Amino acid sequence: MKELQERIKKEGIVVNQDILKVDSFINHQVDPLLMEHIGETFAEYFKNHGITKIATIESSGIAPALMTARCMGLPLIILKKQPSSILNDSLYHTQIISYTKEISYELTVASSVISEDDHVLIIDDFLANGEAATGAIRLLRKAHATIAGVGALIEKSFQPGREKLVSQGFDVYSIVRIRHMSEDGIEFIED
Repeated sequence: MKELQERIKKEGIVVNQDILKVDSFINHQVDPLLMEHIGETFAEYFKNHGITKIATIESSGIAPALMTARCMGLPLIILKKQPSSILNDSLYHTQIISYTKEISYELTVASSVISEDDHVLIIDDFLANGEAATGAIRLLRKAHATIAGVGALIEKSFQPGREKLVSQGFDVYSIVRIRHMSEDGIEFIED
């Protein structure tokens, strides 16, 4: 998607060879028109996958996941990073390690919003090491839901996330794939 590539080139900040900041249009400030186009792109790619629900991990994945859910006419499930003190006995739980933030956190979802009848598409902002997606898959499988695929806005293809997910049989679709990045620029993989 050229639109997202251009925004990354224009506004993205390469912190180092592993970290790309997209705060001005995805993370801290969200461009709703860009998110609408991203939702349309995911909806088109995954339209024949029999999806019943969209899921994302709070918080940067919410905007693109919501737009994807809207385009597909499906509900959005938000996987929480903090357990609810009210719903604690009716949650599925798993642990995830964030390599970017260098922390471990508990990921939860209410058992009332997911079931064995669901075929779920996971949407996230970045795919790097695949830990967030793997944790989301693990959590959704606790409810015996099946996984329709994983969609990422930005994939760092030089990190092992895609390979990890594809080797497990998951359909992975990234809107933008980065081959290499440094302070000198970003090299995209052209599809």
